[in-house]
Amino acid sequence: MSDDGVNDPLPRMSREKAEKWAKHWTDSMVSTAHARIDPGTARSTADFTDCIGKNDESAEDGRFTLSYSVRGTLPRSEHARAVTDIRNTLKNKGFEIQSFGIDQDREPANALDAKHPKDQQFVSVGSVGQDLLVFIVSTPCLLPPGVEQQKF
Repeated sequence: MSDDGVNDPLPRMSREKAEKWAKHWTDSMVSTAHARIDPGTARSTADFTDCIGKNDESAEDGRFTLSYSVRGTLPRSEHARAVTDIRNTLKNKGFEIQSFGIDQDREPANALDAKHPKDQQFVSVGSVGQDLLVFIVSTPCLLPPGVEQQKF
């Protein structure tokens, strides 16, 4: 492995498995919040993008990141409790809390960002409307199974 980590092995996962994994995480956060996925207002989105390295490297080996989000309904008066409960659960699972705020007088009110120090996944939750919360999961750079990792 190089000193700068540019050629360190990437975690391997298919796009399909990454999306199922992200859905599991968002479903877990929605459950912890006691929110409800409302198909009329809360469609999930999965955005796959190519990985770009620290020095703007762009590989041709199929590596990707995923950002997955869903909206859930919950009365605004419950948002602070929901975000706090999710923060506590994530801390217990080893996540580092990067930002946390519960304040009805600012926007975004009730927001949380956390990252897992080992696995590098990122999760976020926040108020996005009177009775809506958005739940987001982002993966680190992943390499599809069965391909050789390109070196830089």
